[in-house]
Amino acid sequence: MNNIVTGSVLGTQVAAVTKENAAEIVIEWGQRGDRAYAIEAADVHVVTRARHEDDFGKVMTKFDLICPDGMPVKWSLNKAVKKEDQIEDRVSGAELMEEVFRQSAYHEGCSHFLLGGSDKLLDILPSIIEEKCPGSRVAGVYSPPFGQWPEDEFERICQKIKDSGAQHVWVGLGCPKQERWIADHKEQLPPGCYYGVGAAFAFHAGMVPRAPMIFQKTGMEWFFRLCKEPRRLWKRYFTYNSLFIFYSFKKG
Repeated sequence: MNNIVTGSVLGTQVAAVTKENAAEIVIEWGQRGDRAYAIEAADVHVVTRARHEDDFGKVMTKFDLICPDGMPVKWSLNKAVKKEDQIEDRVSGAELMEEVFRQSAYHEGCSHFLLGGSDKLLDILPSIIEEKCPGSRVAGVYSPPFGQWPEDEFERICQKIKDSGAQHVWVGLGCPKQERWIADHKEQLPPGCYYGVGAAFAFHAGMVPRAPMIFQKTGMEWFFRLCKEPRRLWKRYFTYNSLFIFYSFKKG
């Protein structure tokens, strides 16, 4: 990871970075234009799934930078690295996205592409982010069809990214679809930085509320989100939070 300090969290190599550090790294990668780079903000669900499912674990080994999203991941990471490398806060997908947009405003020719989400969301999201981060630019957006994609969908997406000239591609297809898509196509994707950002689109658009800071700082953001979307999230949190605790204490 280019001298980036990492630590193992349930077998996934997570980077000991701040959102500012991470943004600096990926902007440099984007400016190189030499290949596709895969970036992830990994929460308990992601690292536990990578430990529990071999195929998803292989997917995550293809990522160039994995940031610690969620306090439990940050706590586990700090146990795995030297004291001088420990970090004070987590790096969520929404925070990383905003920081990269903010820093990109100071780099000429640095632009972004939003892939995923509904047409309705993509109609409003670019202006919201550009207002939050003055000087940044969304060069293109695309909402792939719901369900099974046509055979030529990958080529269509690649052409839209190429035409936009974007260096940073934010992939909001939901976990684990977005991670699998990035990893499976990494060698064929146009050069740039590709991010699996989960609910970051909805957070920035105001469609899903962020948890109050007290929930975020105490590692209970999952509980807040569960209360907001119990039918959609209860199975994920019950399964992967329990497995995270189990694997954290399991030897070997």
